Amino acid sequence: MKWLQFRTTWPHRAGAASPVVVVLLAGILVMLIVLAYIMVTRPGATATANRSGATAPSDRGVVRAVAEDDAEALKRYRKAAEQGHADAQNNLGVCYYKGNGVAQDYGEAVKWYRKAAEQGYAGAQYNLGLCYKNGHGVAQDYAEAVEWFRKAAEQGNAEAQSNLGVCYANGWGVARDYAEAVKWFRKAAEQGLAHAQSNLGVCYYNGNGVAQDYGEAVKWYRKAAEQGHAEAQYNLGVCYAEGKGVAQDYGEAVKWVRKAAEQGLAEAQYILGLCYANGEGGVPKDDNEAVKWFGKAAAQGHAKARDELHKRGLE
Repeated sequence: MKWLQFRTTWPHRAGAASPVVVVLLAGILVMLIVLAYIMVTRPGATATANRSGATAPSDRGVVRAVAEDDAEALKRYRKAAEQGHADAQNNLGVCYYKGNGVAQDYGEAVKWYRKAAEQGYAGAQYNLGLCYKNGHGVAQDYAEAVEWFRKAAEQGNAEAQSNLGVCYANGWGVARDYAEAVKWFRKAAEQGLAHAQSNLGVCYYNGNGVAQDYGEAVKWYRKAAEQGHAEAQYNLGVCYAEGKGVAQDYGEAVKWVRKAAEQGLAEAQYILGLCYANGEGGVPKDDNEAVKWFGKAAAQGHAKARDELHKRGLE
């Protein structure tokens, strides 16, 4: 069989980089920080231009706005936001976006993100770009998304850099330009952002925007894979199976494909099913295991996995 088929898509889930904020560990800390803003910053003061580190990038975007009671935090954020504090405005936007302490309202989220973004707050610029990209609270507009991603990216916000790279790679809101995509993926990848590392690996594997270099592809896939990035784990498995950029090793290939399969990546589940069905890749032939993995992939709509089940009279 053709053991693996390399994924050529640009990994980018619709919610892959959800709005994020500083995670405060206790209610008292929130109170102290808000009080500090009021004491040291006059109302309406402009946020420092390079505050891109004020938000904590999240691969999956599952980050609560606060660690204390959401409704109480919301009151504090609103008070500071109405006095013009950019980070409070951003946090208030996150509360509305996520529905923390208040009914979810994308329009209100956009309103507060915009106030902070217009003060130069990188995290809010990134969050506003996401809203334009996804059409949350505003009409979907890739060109506007690119504008806001760029503002945040130029301040060093890794998530914004990665998203800007995705826009260049796909031609969303900007002319497709793989060299620009590589430039922004690299900036984010060098900050340790897993999905940017994975995408940079894809560029090196396919020779998009950079000279084809399987060794470099493996290097970046491995960095992302070791952080638990499923598509990078799968692609690293592909490289081991094909012997590209690394010595061919089916055992290592199956190891990485299994990690991706266990995270729910349908293509990896299908390939792992084939390995068990044929007794290949260093695993014993085991049709029960094959059916298990085909079933997981088929449940996600994987057509070839469904065909395998159909051959066995199971679908």
